[in-house]
Amino acid sequence: VDLDRFMEQMAAQGIQVLTWEDEAYPSRLKEIDQPPPILYLRGELTIEDSWAVAVVGTRRVTAYGRQVTEELASYLAQNGVTVVSGLARGVDAISHQAALKAGGRTLAVMGNGVDRIYPPEHRTLAEQILANGALLSDYAPGTPPEGANFPPRNRIISGLSLAVVVVEAGETSGALITAQFAVDQGREVFAVPGNILAPQSKGTNRLIQDGARPLLSARDVLEALNLTRVSEQRLVRKVLPADEVEMKVLHVLAHEPMHVDEIRNQTGLPIERVSATLVMMELKGFVRQVGGMNYVALREEQAEYHA
Repeated sequence: VDLDRFMEQMAAQGIQVLTWEDEAYPSRLKEIDQPPPILYLRGELTIEDSWAVAVVGTRRVTAYGRQVTEELASYLAQNGVTVVSGLARGVDAISHQAALKAGGRTLAVMGNGVDRIYPPEHRTLAEQILANGALLSDYAPGTPPEGANFPPRNRIISGLSLAVVVVEAGETSGALITAQFAVDQGREVFAVPGNILAPQSKGTNRLIQDGARPLLSARDVLEALNLTRVSEQRLVRKVLPADEVEMKVLHVLAHEPMHVDEIRNQTGLPIERVSATLVMMELKGFVRQVGGMNYVALREEQAEYHA
């Protein structure tokens, strides 16, 4: 392969090629067991996409599923959360459309090359996504949408996200594969309860039976993931960029609670400097106070911080 020529061809098609070594490669995706070594991208990934939730489900969506998907994706987008899905018919397309209509960002992970839109009736939707998000795939440009491609790509949908919400799913739905990847990756899984007689709810009701969180309100997702202050975290992060003091504090923090005095001892910084820094880092979403002046680092944000 002539690498230079290949990169020129990709650039001519507006396709970025990201590897694990690239700064733009999503830090959260690097955490999964099988991160794609190469990621093809059309559109743009931004720091805002670090706050992402996947919304997936059946292609044969019911009126109930459509309503829930629209309300959920719209609510997430309005609260600064990027909506991730798979560009498929049904729940996927509805979630992309609702996020865009709400003025938010959305990412579509494809089971074929990013130069080929599937299904073809979603070409207009794909163009809209490019203006406010990105199309991604680990399949090379030109790869057709073969059935075997879609289950593996679901690990990327969950890998990019803090949580996966399954709106409707039959007993053999691909959305259940995404949910299983999410469990394996340590992501939160939510499922929308449904009519026990409806085929589209058999998969989601089973997920709840197996331990998924039942989604009773769109706000449930934000509260479970501590995302109720996303806009504030973004504003503070832009106004107050990370410095060496924050890096020192974050370096000593583990995922077990650590008292502010111990943080002071390990960093060698004055207690007032440590306290002020922790306040700012909590606003930025890097740490969380868990009571008694004890703090814990947030794993996803720590990975993003060092990236």
